[in-house]
Amino acid sequence: MTELIGWISSLVLLATLAGQNWKQWRSRSVEGVSKWLWVGQTAASVGFTSYSVLLGNWVFTVTNALLLVNGLIGFVIVSRHRRRARRREEAVPRAGALGVARGLDEGTFEHAAAKRARSV
Repeated sequence: MTELIGWISSLVLLATLAGQNWKQWRSRSVEGVSKWLWVGQTAASVGFTSYSVLLGNWVFTVTNALLLVNGLIGFVIVSRHRRRARRREEAVPRAGALGVARGLDEGTFEHAAAKRARSV
């Protein structure tokens, strides 16, 4: 019965964190997310996984190993979103200058670019 409580708690925790990763993936936002969160979580997960193995506790070993995987997935998601945001920021000044050079105001160019992006 004691181990069952551990496994159920583990599933609840992992489902919650996986749901957060999914939300982060879909939102494509990195606002308020620190890379140090992922560094700290990864370091703690490696330590707790090692500790759990040494104790021979399978509930905590599996949970902490999966928390490590979840943390790494979260880091990849945030890194990809940051990279995309940086690319967009770099592209906007060039795109705006191109539109002005062609005699288009920035609003017209941005509207056309947004329309193309939605159709892809």
